[in-house]
Amino acid sequence: MQKLTTIIATVLLATTSTLVSGQAHNVSGGYQKPTDPQVIENLEQWQDMKFGLFMHWGTYSQWGIVESWSICPEDEGWTQRKPEHGKTYFEYLKNYENLQTTFNPTDFNPQKWADAAKAAGMKYVVFTTKHHDGFAMFDTKESDYKITSTKTPFSSNPKANVTKEIFNTFRNDGFKIGAYFSKPDWHSEYYWWPYFPPKDRNVNYDPKKYPERWQKFKDFTYNQINELTSEYGKVDILWLDGGQVRPLETVDKSVDWQQTIKMDQNIDMDRIGGMARKNQPGIIVVDRTVPGNWENYVTPEQAIPEHPLDIPWESCITMGDSFSYVPNDNYKPTKKIVETLVKIISRGGNYLLNIAPGPKGDYDQTAYDRLKELSAWMKINQNAVYATRTIAPYHQGDYYYTRSKDSKIVNVFHLSEGDAYQQPNEYIFQVPDNFKVKKITILGHKGRLDWSQRDNQITLRSPATRFNYATAIQLQSK
Repeated sequence: MQKLTTIIATVLLATTSTLVSGQAHNVSGGYQKPTDPQVIENLEQWQDMKFGLFMHWGTYSQWGIVESWSICPEDEGWTQRKPEHGKTYFEYLKNYENLQTTFNPTDFNPQKWADAAKAAGMKYVVFTTKHHDGFAMFDTKESDYKITSTKTPFSSNPKANVTKEIFNTFRNDGFKIGAYFSKPDWHSEYYWWPYFPPKDRNVNYDPKKYPERWQKFKDFTYNQINELTSEYGKVDILWLDGGQVRPLETVDKSVDWQQTIKMDQNIDMDRIGGMARKNQPGIIVVDRTVPGNWENYVTPEQAIPEHPLDIPWESCITMGDSFSYVPNDNYKPTKKIVETLVKIISRGGNYLLNIAPGPKGDYDQTAYDRLKELSAWMKINQNAVYATRTIAPYHQGDYYYTRSKDSKIVNVFHLSEGDAYQQPNEYIFQVPDNFKVKKITILGHKGRLDWSQRDNQITLRSPATRFNYATAIQLQSK
């Protein structure tokens, strides 16, 4: 993930938790709506899904550290290196890259993940095929720094090509498939040239001074993305991270981290995106923070926009504190996860919830416990979640609104403060303008309800049925 220090003023973002591995991602301005009919259709389907699974996984899970960032020579809170892993930067880097030789996640079972995620109501998955450190979790022909290399113990396992296993398994269970891919590659000699020491997250030489070397990096990147979009079945989303790799003229100097971009790092997204669309017609391309033809939706990180956005967007938020596996991570309670989902969909977005597999290839049991609790809530309330869109007033007090796409149903969610859900004696809320209420139901309750309407205000007596985490009230129109 891109770790940022500021948020640009396109939209005010509210962080959802105390962040230990960097601050919220900015939302880039200048959104350009796609014109390809297949992309528009795919985006519409994706917006209907609302809830997805994100997974950051790599050799770094063995140390239980933040993904990739500790090998970046920047003095930030999330880049700190533990002395037991190397006393100097270069000793640390050598030991980090040697993690390849011990990575053997023999508990890897993607069906277990898919079953839990599907039950919890997730509809799509985005998997880190390659993070910034350059270690490929797929069988690339461009590098030997990969999980299928003979240097990696897990390469002898029948499921060694984990990207293929994950994509096939989740696709078979009806998920849309997303390939996370880091544009910068800190292992590639064409990005961090060993002739120079790395200086920060950016390329460590001037691409204009050494155009042949930069061209090799462009080809390397193109070839790896070509592999992912031509050899791994249907791929619905190409999720590109590492926003420093961009044309220099697209840099937004109001964003702190973009101020470090001093050189043009144009990798020719038209060439890459065109190839991806040829391989996968209608694929959604998400070139994060780089506005233009290839940022088909925007991606606030660890945060929720304070107000609805009228463009496609997705908040990627961790279930624990970290995107990557950390022993004894602080997992968010299920109530918090439900509240986050409700707030996101009421503002028109999707929720991409990150769960990090550990070094043996499985989640912590706590993550499965959260997913199981989510599944019980989603089973009751899914009709108010999927295929919904925004409707004013969006949010008033403890109430959050969505509507069906045909506007015949309005969903009103009630949330409460505190660790446990507090069900009120009466639900009192406003009806959206010009909506004539014919019938009211509460999802999960069978039987009549006592309600009245005065002007635009509904008063609904709480039934004897007890609800967990949040109440979903459905208003049907006349």
